[in-house]
This record gives sequence, C-alpha cells and structure tokens, in this order.
Amino acid sequence: MHHALRTTVPVAQTSRGGERQVGYLVLVPEGTDPAQLPGHAVPAALVPAPQGRAAQPAQPARDDALRIDRARHTVHVDGTELSLTYLEFELLAHLVAHPHRVHTREQLVAGVWGYGDHVGDGRTVDVHIARLRRKLGPAHRHRIVTIRRVGYKYEPQPST
Repeated sequence: MHHALRTTVPVAQTSRGGERQVGYLVLVPEGTDPAQLPGHAVPAALVPAPQGRAAQPAQPARDDALRIDRARHTVHVDGTELSLTYLEFELLAHLVAHPHRVHTREQLVAGVWGYGDHVGDGRTVDVHIARLRRKLGPAHRHRIVTIRRVGYKYEPQPST
C-alpha cells in the first residue's frame, strides 16, 4: 500500500528576456494519479497574479504604512524594504490580503505552505509569525494579532 506523500517545491529560472519565472514541482509516489490526490491544485497563494494586475502593487485596504508588491516580491514598511524569506513574504501577503479575517494555523498551512493537511503541531506557523513580527518592528508588530486557541489575523492601520 502506497501512502500518498506529496511535496511541492518552488522552482525559479530566468527566461531569455531576463524575466524571472516561477513554477512548482510536485512529487508523488510512482503509480499515483496526481489528479486523485486531495488538494492537487497549486494553492491560490502561490498562483501568480493575472496579466495586467501583476504590474500594480497589491495594496492593503487603508494601510499606507505597509506596502506589498507581489510582482517584485517586496514589502515596504514606512518606506523601508523588509528582508523577508519566501514563506515570510507569502504569509504576510496572505494575511494582508484578508484583513480582519481570522485564519487558523491549518488554513495558513494549506494556503501558504500548500499542504492540504496540517503538518506538525502548529509551531511552524507560530515561528514564522514571530519572525514576521520582529521584522515589522515595534511600530507595526501588533498588526498581526493572535486569536488565542484559534490562529492569527491582520489588522491594518486605521485611516486618519
């Protein structure tokens, strides 16, 4: 009996025109029909923005302090670019794209990491959230709010 273990690996290359291209390699046991695996589609958080939208930075609603540019894969806080890992960027972009919405650790693992089932004990998400808060700095770390025994949400800066 084969256990369906699935691994999704981001793959990056540069096209002839110098544009960076990203794809995803999904590995499954030999003889497994990938279409039969639960959650075989690439997670929405990993799908590039459609043409036309990609050139425009994704702006959080009413939050001028934090700017996310998905096309350039950059985050600026108060005008200063943050140095984020791939998963830190994806996690922050996911939270900011859904302000005020509470996300369970399982939802974040599925939406950001791309795993259909929760992996580990939730500490992976907690560690990434802690790193993000540190990088956001004292003026903005409170924007990622912990909802005890549930998960996390993003609270944008109130408009003035």
